[in-house]
Amino acid sequence: MAEYKQRIADRILKRKVLGKGAVLIEGPKWCGKTTTAKQLAQSVLDLGDVSVLRQSAQMLELSPKTLLEGATPRLIDEWQALPPVWDAIRGEVDKRGAPSQFILTGSSVLPDADETIHSGTGRFAHIMMRPMSLYESGESKGSVSLKDLFEGKMSDVQQNELEIDDIAYLTCRGGWPWATLLPKDIALDQAFDYVDSVTKRDIQRVDKIKRSPERARLLLRSYARNISQQVSCATMRKDMLSNDASTLDEDTVADYIRALKKLFVIEDLAAWNPNLRSKAAVRMGDTRHFVDPSIGTAALGLGPKDLINDLESFGLFFEDLAVRDLRVYAEALDGQLYHYRDSRGLECDTVLHRRNGSYALLEVKLGGEDNINDGAASMIELSSHIDTDKMPLPSFMAVVTAVGKYAYQRKDGVYVIPVGCLKD
Repeated sequence: MAEYKQRIADRILKRKVLGKGAVLIEGPKWCGKTTTAKQLAQSVLDLGDVSVLRQSAQMLELSPKTLLEGATPRLIDEWQALPPVWDAIRGEVDKRGAPSQFILTGSSVLPDADETIHSGTGRFAHIMMRPMSLYESGESKGSVSLKDLFEGKMSDVQQNELEIDDIAYLTCRGGWPWATLLPKDIALDQAFDYVDSVTKRDIQRVDKIKRSPERARLLLRSYARNISQQVSCATMRKDMLSNDASTLDEDTVADYIRALKKLFVIEDLAAWNPNLRSKAAVRMGDTRHFVDPSIGTAALGLGPKDLINDLESFGLFFEDLAVRDLRVYAEALDGQLYHYRDSRGLECDTVLHRRNGSYALLEVKLGGEDNINDGAASMIELSSHIDTDKMPLPSFMAVVTAVGKYAYQRKDGVYVIPVGCLKD
């Protein structure tokens, strides 16, 4: 058996379990939810096993409590395959009146409200798991800590070992735990298999609505062509129409997007709305992102060499990779990730805003001195418009790069951090 690679979610799960009767781990399939949960669970009910699911459905009617008996925390794996078990767990949590009773995992969002009696508020904690960040998979050295930067700890100059070819490969391989254990050529197949599974099977089962696998694939391809950009459903509809029937409408596109969000395939980045002295209008549209960049490259049939040969597209997919990693790190820092655009043309690719009110501005660039200068100038300009009577200035500003020999702080105070040096 392969050695377990520690996840940032391990720390979060241990903390959450101590405070609630049940913890729900959600996220895309293959991202390691079950394996992580098993590190802490003392017993398991695997509803992903067809025979176990069939027997459990019968037992739920006869004696729900029997399903939940076992050493705690008890893992209920793929719980959404049997939605009524949610209320059985909620009731058992109330009866026991103690934390650390259950861990649930699920690869799709909560079922419709009419399938469950109670939301679980007050009884359940929630964790979002994503594919591995580069630090978790072992590709990032982790020599630059976001937590340290938030605390004002100045980091010495750090060396970066990842080259442009490495980043191209890691973008296409993705952060799927199993892929990190395989030889390179075989590892690249995993994202293609994921896209096939989503479009041929999962899109049909997520909410029992029959959908077209071909149309689902077209949407993934359109998303990939518009990755890391603010585009509307109408724009993607036009893109899809070149290969779809003329009957395709925006409502249908929106329906497929909702289904893919329920499967945690798509995870758009919401807009940040700070307090500014000026009256510029904030562009509130989401930036389009996958939960992992390999979904987009696989949807378009791209490999590492294709990215190297098209640096403009590579830059957008690299931003998708950086957003994935920064989201993972933000979870550990009690933070959320956003983007910023306004009517004056000011923008920031990502804003990491923490629960305590502190935040950081982070631009994402493939590399190159001119690009880094542009990113730094944009963040400095944005920070100059912050209304400091209503909110603090950013704790720090950084340009996250794909390549570069060093992580360092510029004379203007902006950090330059290769993604291969970064950790939470």
